[in-house]
Amino acid sequence: MTPTRTEVPPPRGTARDASATPVVSVRNLWKVFGPKAERVPDSEELRGLTRRELLDRTGCTAAVRAVDFDVRPGEVFVVMGLSGSGKSTLVRCLTRLVEPTAGRIEFEGEDIRRADRARLRELRRSKFSMVFQHFGLLPHRQVLDNVAFGLEIRGTGRAERTRRAREVVELVGLAGYEHAYPDQLSGGMQQRVGLARALAGDPDVLFFDEPFSALDPLIRRDMQNEVVRLHREVGKTMVFITHDLSEALRLGDRILIMRDGRTVQCGTGDDLVGAPADDYVRSFVKDVPRGDVLTLRRIMRAPTDDDALDGPELGPHVVVREATRAVLAAEKPVKVVENGELLGIVGDEEILAVVAGREGDG
Repeated sequence: MTPTRTEVPPPRGTARDASATPVVSVRNLWKVFGPKAERVPDSEELRGLTRRELLDRTGCTAAVRAVDFDVRPGEVFVVMGLSGSGKSTLVRCLTRLVEPTAGRIEFEGEDIRRADRARLRELRRSKFSMVFQHFGLLPHRQVLDNVAFGLEIRGTGRAERTRRAREVVELVGLAGYEHAYPDQLSGGMQQRVGLARALAGDPDVLFFDEPFSALDPLIRRDMQNEVVRLHREVGKTMVFITHDLSEALRLGDRILIMRDGRTVQCGTGDDLVGAPADDYVRSFVKDVPRGDVLTLRRIMRAPTDDDALDGPELGPHVVVREATRAVLAAEKPVKVVENGELLGIVGDEEILAVVAGREGDG
């Protein structure tokens, strides 16, 4: 069993084909903790209360409130929010580690809220895997046996699970450490073991719940690079939970921002930075270097009769930072072209507005 390989994904933050059938589809998802929790989603009055008002009135806390989203095949979908925003509860609802109070969760078209315990075990073993902040490695088992543990539970024969474990150990950069024990490894290497274990079963979707939060900044950066590399090589659909905006922008094709259990905005990094939905999102992204995130599609303008249209061409998903030298060196405006269609043009003025921080919010 070898990793499922797909075509090379587009750059991070690039919108994927919205017409593709979602791998994960979530509609009107609620998770309420407290007495008679099920009454909250059913009551128009209670649904309208703030978190504090709801707690005072009912003794309940709505950790996830009416959340909708789809995850497309091969996408890295990031859920971001501060502590208490509901993001970790959300990802646990997707795998029913936490039972949702109301709403629908479809996985490859199957409503997993209707799955019985046997079916749920099957899904967790074969269809999706989770990578947590705490590695959960078995201290008495070597790396190879830790990676193969899920396959062992599944009933895979020893020779096959050892072969597969060696394959993914090499994939995550741990070749040579197959016979090391967890306490002989650094935090970053232990997390690589956790990642290899999740990959070993060849799941359709990988769920990450703030997996790198406990790592120091340099190792965290290395692990982010590792996720990007693995995604490009293996092409798995990923749902990634984080409280770190820079991590979200680095990893995510699209990012859903949560606050108090609700969705504030969902879109590409280009969408969030270029057109924040409200002051909350605007405050999140205000210090982001815009040239590192905004694309030519965001800053291009329609050509006029005075514009020469025989300049060089670039694609709409090229990031401003990567296009700056080419645009400023060109004697004529750069054409933004996709599939042979002229979408707009970008000249010195548009590029310099971003570099100088003058690009508007919309």
